[in-house]
Amino acid sequence: MNIAGKDLNLLLIFHVLYQEKSVSAAAERLALSQPALSHKLAKLRHDFADPLFVRAPRGLAPTPRAHELAPRVQHLVAGIEGFFDFCEGSDYLARDDRVHLYTTDYMEQLLLPRLLPVIRREAPRLQLVTHNTRGRLPRAELESGECDIAIAGFYAGLPDSYYQQRIHTEGFVVLAARDNPRIGETLDLESYLACEHLVTSLTGDLHGRVDQKLAEIGRSRRVVAGLSSFMAPPLLVVGSDLLLTCLESVATHAQTHVPGLVIHPCPLSLGGIEVIQTWHQRTHEDRLRGWLRGQIQAALEPSPAGEG
Repeated sequence: MNIAGKDLNLLLIFHVLYQEKSVSAAAERLALSQPALSHKLAKLRHDFADPLFVRAPRGLAPTPRAHELAPRVQHLVAGIEGFFDFCEGSDYLARDDRVHLYTTDYMEQLLLPRLLPVIRREAPRLQLVTHNTRGRLPRAELESGECDIAIAGFYAGLPDSYYQQRIHTEGFVVLAARDNPRIGETLDLESYLACEHLVTSLTGDLHGRVDQKLAEIGRSRRVVAGLSSFMAPPLLVVGSDLLLTCLESVATHAQTHVPGLVIHPCPLSLGGIEVIQTWHQRTHEDRLRGWLRGQIQAALEPSPAGEG
């Protein structure tokens, strides 16, 4: 097929319509009038012999053919954008763009206070939108373009079309109320098991790493609640005899902001977690997103000795 007679700009129109699922939002993003965009959508429908997008209660709904085309179109658009970014040098930092980051509230509080000032200073027209990863790899969202980068400590078995990078390693501690009547100056295993426990569970499963370790030695603990947040459980620990086994940075943040909390070493050997950022091959060559991934890694690097 000769592409000389094809309007390749229509691929960008398709790409933005598929992401926004709204004529008005897509027109605003493309700096087009709605009639002009509707005219281009008509050409798209003619070229692909399919409606592609139909009206729905909330904007537009892609047809099966549109879903089939979307990954290929997004790959082509990313490649073309990457080519022009390369040609434009550092101008990619001046682009109007929006990046969608899927992660947890824990990672938001750890990362964003360091990352947002850098974005505002160096890429001021970039918008960052975060979404809750909800205990799973957002595979469909990465493939469709709804997610640009996903960050968590529980992604495994990634397909070959995904890239990953370890950006943070952290261990576990136990957060308790300073006046917990079941704990003395130190927290041993018996005191740990005498208390009731809170857990963070993004999937609803209350049997985690702690419980697996306890089962290995023939012991168990009583979990009274599982919460979908990393940041809310410490508020329930203060003034109670509840314990929260959590990542050290979660405990440190809680102790700084909630009076009456104390951090104990965990009486079980739990190892640590490796937090990774992952992205799909369709955005791998995009220079702006590559720059952002580098800034994320830098923001989570340990501070040099002597720095807070």
